[in-house]
Amino acid sequence: MIYKDFSGEKLSALGFGAMRLPTEKGNDANIDETAVFEMVDYAIKHGINYFDTAWGYHGGNSELVMGRALARYPRESFCLATKFPGYDLSNMGKVEEIFEKQLEKCGVDYFDFYLFHNVCEMNIDAYLNESYGIYEYLMRQKRNGRIRHLGFSAHGSYDTMKRFLDVYGEGMEFCQIQLNYLDWTFQNAKAKVELLTAHGIPVWVMEPLRGGKLAKLAEEHSAALKKLRDGESEPAWAFRFLQSIPEVAVTLSGMSDMEQLKENIATFEDERPLNEPEMQALLEVAEKMVKRIALPCTACRYCVSHCPTGLDIPALLELYNEHCFTGGGFLAPMVIMTLPEEKRPNACIGCRSCEAVCPQGIKISEALADFANKLK
Repeated sequence: MIYKDFSGEKLSALGFGAMRLPTEKGNDANIDETAVFEMVDYAIKHGINYFDTAWGYHGGNSELVMGRALARYPRESFCLATKFPGYDLSNMGKVEEIFEKQLEKCGVDYFDFYLFHNVCEMNIDAYLNESYGIYEYLMRQKRNGRIRHLGFSAHGSYDTMKRFLDVYGEGMEFCQIQLNYLDWTFQNAKAKVELLTAHGIPVWVMEPLRGGKLAKLAEEHSAALKKLRDGESEPAWAFRFLQSIPEVAVTLSGMSDMEQLKENIATFEDERPLNEPEMQALLEVAEKMVKRIALPCTACRYCVSHCPTGLDIPALLELYNEHCFTGGGFLAPMVIMTLPEEKRPNACIGCRSCEAVCPQGIKISEALADFANKLK
């Protein structure tokens, strides 16, 4: 197992994510505890020492099961991470209540790593609202030794992350972002890494396989990569990409069965970062994957000056591309929900004035109508 130095300790470069644990009878809240225990045993035996759970995973049961699985080992032999569930705005005034309950659920006296969960457009104002006392409370728990390291996870935009860092950056020791070779440009992950680096904050990775989309590629893409590294699996290519980014410390993988766990551990037995031709080839694969679905908006903003309703069309098309590529998901709806009604996709009146000046010839009115329909 590869290990990364962090604050005087060594963390396994591969972290055990507990968001996609094996379940029974197709019920996400019904975790197969026997299978989880076996996976945790195998993970620890093969060098994984970082385990990541959260309040809302598996209907609230992930913390319980992971706590029981890890309780069989000496507390100092593993690092446990969980998060304050600010993705639900009704939790904002409950930080103390939730934190105490999380310690109880996990059966521990302290958390090695604790995060503000999912800093995004929907909750940034609440997270920064001092009246909730979230930051103050968590910093107090850190001083008291009940949190060893404090950080945050973010699905939000670069600007949203910057807002958070401008206020709380000095207290943040690490940040968890969605990072993979597809989102390096598609979600501007490269710029987010640079932002964190400027603040001296190391990167934790979530969604390294983009929800499984990078675990099985189209034959043409797979064949192109095999010419460069025959024998390297498609998931391994995604992990080798992350091994090529010096700022990355821990890569979390939500493994659902023993086969995935074993394969990922085998990949992290050694570091094999990509050389320049390999990196270029992988990013070309990502570009081709996106182009098959995404509209070719370049954000020139000619359309905006011709929109009688003043819609931020490039921003909406960027969200539309994300929503279409992912096949749904929560990111686009989460952002749209923060916009005034008159600035959402369904506010488009279909006048096509924007289309008359679009250099890419995008049928914007049709895209926005489709977007509005998908969000229903």
